[in-house]
Amino acid sequence: MKRIVLILAAIICGLNVFAQNSTPNKGKITGKVTDAATKAPVDYATVGIYKQGSASPFNGASTDPKGNFKIDNIAPGEYTITVDFLGYKRLTLEHLVISDAATSLSLGNLLLSSVQSQLKGVVITANAPTVENKIDKLVYNPANDLTAQGGVALDVLKKVPMITVDIDGNVELMGNANIRFLINGKPSGIFGASLSDALQSIPASQIKNIEVITSPGAKYDAAGTGGIVNIVLKDSKVQGINGSVNLSAGTRLQNGAFNINARKGNFGVNAFFSGNEQLNSTAINTSDRTSYNTARDTVTHLFQKGSSNFKRTGYQSGFSINWDITPKDQLTAALSFNHFGNHSNGTTNIDQAIFSPLNNPLADTMSLSHSNSRFGFNSKEWSLAYKKTFNKEGQELNVLYSATYGSNTNNYSLEQDYLNANTPATGSISNNPGRDNETDIAVDYSQPVTKNFTIETGAKAVIENLNNSVVTQALLNGVYVPNPFQTYSFNYKRNIFAYYLSTSFSLFNNFIDGKAGLRYEHTSSSTDFPNTTIPSYGIFAPSFVLSHKLDKTETIKFSYTYRLERPEYRDLNPFYNISDPHNISTGNPNLKPELGHNFELGYNKSFNKGANIYIAAFYRYNTDDLQSFTTFYPTLKIGDSTYNNVSLNQRYNIGREATTGINLYGSLPITGKLSIRSNMFFADRITNNPGSPQVSGFTYRINLNASYQFADDLAAEFFVNYRSSQKGIQGTNPAFAFYNLAVRKQFLNKKASIGLTAANPFSQYVTMRSTTFGGNFDQSNTRQVPFRSFGISLSYKFGKLEFKKDKERDDNNAPVPGENGG
Repeated sequence: MKRIVLILAAIICGLNVFAQNSTPNKGKITGKVTDAATKAPVDYATVGIYKQGSASPFNGASTDPKGNFKIDNIAPGEYTITVDFLGYKRLTLEHLVISDAATSLSLGNLLLSSVQSQLKGVVITANAPTVENKIDKLVYNPANDLTAQGGVALDVLKKVPMITVDIDGNVELMGNANIRFLINGKPSGIFGASLSDALQSIPASQIKNIEVITSPGAKYDAAGTGGIVNIVLKDSKVQGINGSVNLSAGTRLQNGAFNINARKGNFGVNAFFSGNEQLNSTAINTSDRTSYNTARDTVTHLFQKGSSNFKRTGYQSGFSINWDITPKDQLTAALSFNHFGNHSNGTTNIDQAIFSPLNNPLADTMSLSHSNSRFGFNSKEWSLAYKKTFNKEGQELNVLYSATYGSNTNNYSLEQDYLNANTPATGSISNNPGRDNETDIAVDYSQPVTKNFTIETGAKAVIENLNNSVVTQALLNGVYVPNPFQTYSFNYKRNIFAYYLSTSFSLFNNFIDGKAGLRYEHTSSSTDFPNTTIPSYGIFAPSFVLSHKLDKTETIKFSYTYRLERPEYRDLNPFYNISDPHNISTGNPNLKPELGHNFELGYNKSFNKGANIYIAAFYRYNTDDLQSFTTFYPTLKIGDSTYNNVSLNQRYNIGREATTGINLYGSLPITGKLSIRSNMFFADRITNNPGSPQVSGFTYRINLNASYQFADDLAAEFFVNYRSSQKGIQGTNPAFAFYNLAVRKQFLNKKASIGLTAANPFSQYVTMRSTTFGGNFDQSNTRQVPFRSFGISLSYKFGKLEFKKDKERDDNNAPVPGENGG
């Protein structure tokens, strides 16, 4: 880590010295843009600067959420300033003078007047950068992500810097899988049942952007040692009716999504429906394990090879209502319904041979296993949010109430037939329904003290109730009979209460911008599982981020955050999954929370012609690290049943884990038509488990995205991704690679588009090889996952937008222009 930091510091210092030596002391122009009628700030307005008499701007800026802007590095001379925003008349200020004696010019409050006519057939073209680096987060905008069109949220996440997604949909942020996922800044119950299934039920066409928060501040929940990923869905807050339809069909995935937005005056409604289906596909699995009994006087060789069919479905639907009660009081209500599920069935050939230490055969048993599993999840979520603003800019009160009611089913059946007629068939059937109800109440308040100092505070309560029951039947003499030893119920309750205090500040004449805070969270849990007590605990979670702007194009920041990962319900649930009797998994009710310290040093540099680089060096260490661990049992008794040669997989608190790494992101326009982006991640993870040797595992991930604009309405894209294998405490995880091709044609003034996509077109499978070992076993696994696919997608945006001043009301309550995400 020290070496990485020194290298990064040298690079930054060198660039800074170059910038300082090459840029003379020049002037700046500042100002604030507000609505002439409502006096509300206008964010994202475009400010252009021209040399007096010139028809083309040579520089510019966008206003921030408070309407402020700053244009610096201006040579002495006479200039013209223009201010533009859709729905407003252009504002022009001429003969503005910067001189050696007066290098700073403040324009004060600039008033924009709205257009009084209705615009029909408006086409909005937004060229937001694909990646935006802000003080406390990184934002990925997938609007022009062609290879993800017709895909799902996981396809978008594969492109996001610092995030890695494997073939099975497992997500890591800077090498850590313990991520807190949010939707529109709020927790969602859909992530609790199955993260991979949930992310594959959200169509890519519904996503406005993805926010990556590697060092969350005190305002955020402390959960997730990896950080936070916030998926922001599309909406619209402009006047009028508008919407979009997105459809796709392919050899592996079908998708559909519909959005409609309507707003009149101070009242708006949004409704959506989306659904997808991953078509049936067949994967080939091979497992080879060598194990020893306790006395080590026999060797067992277990070879399994088979295939399994897999199918996934999902849909989401909901609506929201936004009401500006007064210019300073806003109420938002939302209701959504979610469903996803998967179904798998397969056949496996099993050969179990036992040898003496001299490799003499003692027994050989061959069998055929038939398995069937089905998972389903349904939930409804509703929320009510109130926002209060005050006369003082930045003073704000937010109150949020949200509730989730989820239910899931997890069923399997298994039958193993032996080729030896003297051995009766064995098997089991299990039904495992469950419920998860969660209520969140949060209050947040911000108070500006001075222009450069703001205090934020708030409290939150999370009340969660989970329960499930397990009903199991065992195959006995050809008949399935109830198994009372594997039939039980499990109830779990968890309450989390939190309070935080944080500040935002600028120091030394805006030399340093920062945020710092402290959050306290108290967790109490209870369960009725026999002989299990879960202790209560509280933590103080400090965090800070400091940012310094070296010049207009360069920023450096340093951050620290303390976080925890609570064991989730599926980690604690003691239900045994015996769908494969030689590879059994179960939860561990005795798990403790994982605690993590995250340090990050980041550097961002933008160049004149659109190029951008971002470098992040990080160091993270966790205590009571939560990891899966496999233990081999020659015989394992569960209830009244005994299983032979079993690998039992459970989650444990594994000592301490430290990860040191660096993430490199770069975007480069080669020509006016060709541009490339690349993201590279390198990390070394060291795990110390008491009683075991230290394990060091190096890994890297490299991807490349190239896009070419043939014409204004025709573009193509190529994306390739590779992740290396990594050594863990019990073996190695698999390396993998894939590539995507896409082309998109827009028409009807860019309101409609058609796209073609291809994933791994020249290879049917992605082959993944992994190893697992323990004190008395060694195992290798090979999976051939079908990945090749071809697809077509259609998109259409409809509606007309009204940008006109509302009729006169009390306090001139006109809506503040917002983004059109529809």
